[in-house]
Formats: sequence, C-alpha cells, structure tokens
Amino acid sequence: MIKISIKTQNRVLISRLIWSTVISSLILGCSNHEDLKVQNSFQRYLDTSTVDTFDLLIAQTTIFDGSETLKPKRDVLIHDGTIEFIGSVDSLIISIKKTIVADSLDILTPGFIDLHAHGNPLKNPEFVNFLYMGVTTICLGQDGTSPNYDDLTEWITRVEEKQLGPNIALFVGHGTLRLLSNILYKKNPDQADFDQMDSLLVHAMDVGCFGMSTGLEYSPGKFADSTELDRLANIINLKKGIIMSHIRNEDDLELENSLKELIRLGSKCPVHVSHLKSVYGKGNKRGAEILDILEEANQKGFEVTADLYPYLASYTGIGILFPDWAKPPNIYADVVRINRTKLKNYLTTKVESRNGPEATLFGSGKYKGKTLAEVATEENIDFADILINLGPSGASAAYFIMDDSLQSTLIKNPLVAIGSDGSPTMYHPRGYGTHAKVIEEYVVKRKTLALEAALTKMTSLPARILGIKDRGQIIQGAKADLILFNPLKVKANATFEDPYQLADGFNLVIVNGQITLMDGNMEELNGKIIRRTSQ
Repeated sequence: MIKISIKTQNRVLISRLIWSTVISSLILGCSNHEDLKVQNSFQRYLDTSTVDTFDLLIAQTTIFDGSETLKPKRDVLIHDGTIEFIGSVDSLIISIKKTIVADSLDILTPGFIDLHAHGNPLKNPEFVNFLYMGVTTICLGQDGTSPNYDDLTEWITRVEEKQLGPNIALFVGHGTLRLLSNILYKKNPDQADFDQMDSLLVHAMDVGCFGMSTGLEYSPGKFADSTELDRLANIINLKKGIIMSHIRNEDDLELENSLKELIRLGSKCPVHVSHLKSVYGKGNKRGAEILDILEEANQKGFEVTADLYPYLASYTGIGILFPDWAKPPNIYADVVRINRTKLKNYLTTKVESRNGPEATLFGSGKYKGKTLAEVATEENIDFADILINLGPSGASAAYFIMDDSLQSTLIKNPLVAIGSDGSPTMYHPRGYGTHAKVIEEYVVKRKTLALEAALTKMTSLPARILGIKDRGQIIQGAKADLILFNPLKVKANATFEDPYQLADGFNLVIVNGQITLMDGNMEELNGKIIRRTSQ
C-alpha cells in the first residue's frame, strides 16, 4: 500500500523520512561517497531553479532510469508534468504538494511504452487495460490500418477532446493510404495514384505521425510491390520516421523472404518488425537463425528492430485461413458457388497445418469463446464448412501456432522490444497481460530475462525506436510518465478463457506528472496525443 502525504503551504517543514534498509536481491547498494554527491547536487539545482512549490516527491526509492541499471535511495521531484530533479532532496527547505512513500522493495521506472496496440480512443479513451499493466504510452495505427481521415488533424482534435488514460502515438497505415487515394486493390497504380498517396503520407507525418505501418499480409496492402514501398520509404526517411511492418508472410518457410523484403527498405529508413514470430517454426536454433537476419542487417548499418508479445497464440481475422482467390477484390459468394469443394479442401489443409481446429479459438461473432473443433462438434458438420459459412470476414480468432522455445529465444535479444498487439476489446489475454507477464513469467519465474533487461525492452528501447527523447527514461527534464511496483507482486491475470482480467501489482501509475492509478484505483486521466518531432 502506497502512503501519500499532502502539504500545500509554502516552505513547509517536513520531517525527513526514515527508511528501512531492507533491499531485495534485485536492488543494488550505493556508496556513501555517491550519497554525498547526490545531496550536493540538490543544492546546485536549487541555485538555478525558479520553482517555488513542487507537485510531487517520490521519496527514497530504487529507480530504473532506462540505462539498464537499478539505482537505490533516490528522490524524484516532479513539477508541471516534468521530472525536475533526481537525487537526494532536502524536503525541509522546499514546498511539496504531495509526497509518495513507497515500500522499500518497490522500484520506480519509466512508464512502459507499448509499441503495437489497437483500440479506438473515440470510443474507449480510458484504455484502462493498458494502465493496469504499467503502460503509459500506446502506439496506434498498426498493421496498415489507421483512422480513415484525409486530414488526420480532424481525428487528432477529436481525440484531444477526450480524457485519455495513456498517451497515444499514432502511425499512418499503408492500407489506409491506399484506401484514401482510391488505389485499393490495384497492383500497378499510376502516377496520379502515387502522387495522391505521397501527399497523404506527407501530411500525416507533418501533423505528428511517427511513421507508417504496413499490413502486407492483408488486403489492400498485399498488392503493393517494391516500387510502391520504396517510394513511401523515401518519404518516411525525409520526415525522419520509421516503418513498422506486419510483414508479408509469417509462415516459417516464407519468413526469411518477408524479413528481407522489409530489411531492404532499411537502406532508406529505420524499419521495425511487428509481433515477430514464426508460424510452424520450432526450437532455439530456429529462433537464433531468425535473429541472425536482424543482427546481420544492423551490422550493415541498417536500423532494424522488432517487438513481440509473450503468448503462443496470435490473433486476427479468420481471413488469414482463406486463400487470396477467396478474398477481395474477388466476390466471395461467387467463389463459394463455383469452387466450394476447392475452397473446402484448401481450408482443411490450412487448418490442419496450423495445429488443427482445436488450435483456433474464436474471439468474436456467434462462436466467441469456442474452438473451431468445439463448434464443428456442436453443429455436427466439418470445421471447414463452419469457416465457409462464416466467410473470410465473419469472425476473428486466436491461433495457437507458435513454439515456446523459439519465442523464448527471440525475447532475449536486445533488438527485440515488447508490444502487446492488444486492445480493450480483443478476446486475447495479451491486451490485458502482456507487460505484466513479461515480468511475472520471464523475470521472476523462468529467470529468462534479468529485470533490467526486461524493463529496457518496455521503456528506453521503445522510446529509442520511436525517436522519443523525453519519455522512456527517468532523467531531469523528461516527461513524468512513471510507474512504481514490486516486481515480485506483479501478476498477469488475463487468460484465454477470461481475457479481460486486469493485471495486478502496478501500485502507482503517473501520466504526464499526474497520478492516474494508485493502489488499484483510477484517479485523474491525463494522457495526451504525442507527436513526432523532426529533431
């Protein structure tokens, strides 16, 4: 339980806090010489500061500042949404509105940055699922799909009128650009088409998008060729953005070619692999081979990174199971009428290759919460006929198609950050548990990751990938997005059976200097739209 004291008078004399010296094996000690240095630095800070009263003091806690180390016995002063000072604060000589007194085993870290998230802030602006797992910034506009606005300024203005839980960083979707420029399913856009798409992309970047996302496995993004992608990558480079890509094919046999297609764009601008995985791939060795591709690209001077979530089931529309010839721009009713037997044979083979109908769990529609195998038994028809009757846009589902040893190899690599690929409404636990599970499962239980490495993947590494310099770190002058928690008490409660259970353990969540979550209770919502800068 966090203790909080509130003082509003100027120059109030506050007794110095007396702390126990109980430190877990996660927390490192520091020397008396270091203590003296940080105490002297506070007086030097006051000599130049114009602040009379500080909003918040988080006192004598261990901090992870984003530099891959834990630093004990630090005070953090916050004012007007900004971290003003880190060190040893003499609270006898300053005024502080609120003082946070945490348990001795708690750690203060930057708020987590979720590199790949979904949701509609116009409908669910609170995004409480993310706040409860320590996420203070989410990246929307993923997989090639972003708000369907010619002028994103209009969407941004509407969102800014809402009370947001976390901050929102926006990407413009390549598929949406094709839609808005009326290219849609064209394989060979003409010059006028390209000019329109270029103009939309430039505008999106100019109003603050961090880059462009692609969904090359989905329509209409799958119709883009190298000429189109090169053209857009050149614009992203000029605007100092990044391309985040749901690559063309995540099946193990096609994975390398798909990664290399994206990496080739890395010669023009930074590129990032969304939800890195191998469908059908197995084993530590295969995981290492995949990582070698990313590492080789970086050794050549390309900026190539990735993210993943700590679950072995993906989630997307059931269209992923259907052949291209059964999806737009083809007319599905005609496909079924003319080629039903061919389609049924295709779906049967596809599902069986993806670990069978038991490995497909519906997350929307009338079969939500049931596996494809269960539905087939209940309906007393073949599972392929269930899919045919639904059609490629008839539902979404989770697919248990990933290998634990392979994914556990990927998560350890320093080029790989964490992205939930989740939302407030998705029927998958990743939207409510990802960041908590990384700590609970990979740090505490398995000890696959050191605590500092895991925190880096959720704070400073995502900030660096996005080019955000004032978040993801606890440094003087940074925005005060902060979380306080005991790693041993963090728990991801969401399951595939009940995916909407909030995470536990993040006792304090601060967004832009305001307490948003404390001891499990929502307080003030203070998220913002954050924009890319060209610096």
